[in-house]
Formats: sequence, structure tokens, C-alpha cells
Amino acid sequence: MAFYELSKAERDALIASMHQVLVHELEQGEIAQTVSYFDDADTYIRKTAYQLIGRIYFLHRDLRSKVMQLLNALLQHESFRVRQTVINAAGEIGKYDFNVVQHFFDQGLFDTHHSPRNAVIGSIKKMGEVNPNPVLAWAKLYLHHDDKEIRREICHGIELRGRKCPQDILPMLQELQHDKTARVRHTLVHVLGQIAYKKGCLETVVEHLKSWENKDLVRDALDEIVDVHERYKKFSVKTQAEAIAYIDSHFGK
Repeated sequence: MAFYELSKAERDALIASMHQVLVHELEQGEIAQTVSYFDDADTYIRKTAYQLIGRIYFLHRDLRSKVMQLLNALLQHESFRVRQTVINAAGEIGKYDFNVVQHFFDQGLFDTHHSPRNAVIGSIKKMGEVNPNPVLAWAKLYLHHDDKEIRREICHGIELRGRKCPQDILPMLQELQHDKTARVRHTLVHVLGQIAYKKGCLETVVEHLKSWENKDLVRDALDEIVDVHERYKKFSVKTQAEAIAYIDSHFGK
């Protein structure tokens, strides 16, 4: 039975059981059931496993080295789901202790399967939101990588930090304004739209865009920002009309 087909009480019991198993296998140097959790076809079982590994790392100081040994070993696993779960577990740890897990993302960016690479994007998002300084410093190392997919993934990964503090990522985004790859450009425009609809964010983004050289991209970004204010109107501080008026007051009609 899938995780969310269980009742709340059954899910709680399963989580407690998984926690107990994970701790036991870490203590005993076993991995069979851990791998089974990491490789489960149910996304929510894998999510529970990597969240528990993060929790164990911080709650059981005596098991930290064993957690790292486990994750390092499973990063080489033949199953892409296992590697994906490893990177997500590293992301849980990296929210508070990025340096010890940086190498998982250095490797995960180049995984042969898209799922571990997507886990890198998701991890950058969740780590960057709460632990921005080391995460953004690391992301900047790959901002101009020769591989267009790496550039796109980094651009996408820093988005979540930008929703709260757009000023933290706008200088990095600006460095991509002349990227000629359509997928990178599309992601850049998307991210600019996503970081402009919360309180105070439109003003910050618009002011920064005024200094950008690529006026065609800026126009596309402004169009996206206007569209986002309609698509996310339940969550936007300004109405679409107010966003248009503000943009026009700075860029002209």
C-alpha cells in the first residue's frame, strides 16, 4: 500500500519504524533495508527515508560518520533512485552543514540520469533558502560552466532564495543575461518572474533590471513578471494591474 493510502496513524507508525530500522542498520553497519527504502518506487517512502537520515545526522552525533559513510557508498549505487535519495539526504544535512556534503552536489550535477540531477536542483533550493552563503558561493562556481544544462540547473536551483531575498541572487542571474542557449534563457526569465511577486520583491527586481544590458531579455522578463502576477494572483502582493503600473513607471509604456 502506498504511503498516502495509509491512515495518519499508520503513516506515523511507519515513520517510527523506519527511523528505528535506519538507526539500527547504521549502528550495525548493515544497509539492506536502508537501500530498500532509498530505492522504493513510492516517492514518499524515499522522501521519508532521506528526511529521517537528515534527522538522525543531527540527533545522533555518534552516528554522523556512519551516515556519511553510508551516503558516500550509496552515491555510487547502480539505481538512480538510490542516488537521488542520497543527494536529497545530503540536502537535508546541507541546510545546516553544507561543507560536509558539498561533494555530493559536485558529483550529482553530472549524474547520467536526470533524477539525481533534479535532486541537486531541489537541494540547492532548500539549502539556499536557509543556508545561503556557502550554497550560493558553491553555485557561483558552476554559473558559467561549459555544459548548458549545468548553467540551467544552477539558475533554477537558486530560485527559492530569490523569492525571499532577490537581492542575493540577482547579481548571479545578471551574469547569465547574455547566455545564448534557449533553455538557459528560458529558465532565467522564469526565475526572474518567480522572484518578483512577494512583498518588496517587485521593487528590488525592477530596480536591478534597469541596469541590465540585454534589453530584449529584460522585456521578456518583465512580460513574465506581469504574467506571474496573474497566474499567482492569490499569492501576489500586488495585482497584475498594479504590477503593470509599477513597471511602466520605471520602464515606460
